[in-house]
Amino acid sequence: MNGGSSSVLMADDDADDRLLTADAFRDCKLANALHFVSDGEELLAYLCRRGQFVDERRFPMPSLILLDLNMPRMDGREALREMKSSAHLRHIPVVILTTSSAEFDIRRSYEEGANSYITKPASFRGLVDVVGLLNRYWLQTVALPDETANH
Repeated sequence: MNGGSSSVLMADDDADDRLLTADAFRDCKLANALHFVSDGEELLAYLCRRGQFVDERRFPMPSLILLDLNMPRMDGREALREMKSSAHLRHIPVVILTTSSAEFDIRRSYEEGANSYITKPASFRGLVDVVGLLNRYWLQTVALPDETANH
């Protein structure tokens, strides 16, 4: 991983899923900041520093986005399309983390630029395992662009 601390941004409308993910991060003893938005419109506002998300110290550009597909207002599919069509945002890895295991959703997510697709585990232990894998791969192993280098 590049120097500095990395943050993770999760877009999910389910408050219980957000809470369980935060608990899984704690169980895995991850030091990475974890931020949440509840739909695709908030996700894009966060990434583009609009509205309540203008303070980049409070809302750092994420090194990884965990994206649910089924959300109100703007769903994850639309948000993914917007992110991957933006030169400013397309480099940020997006891991789809959703309840859908439909082949159509999996195929379309990869076609739209998702970096990984994970069906949400049914148990908390399974979620802890997934968070551990995400940490080892995306936050410790792969080289990611340093967001602060271009600013």
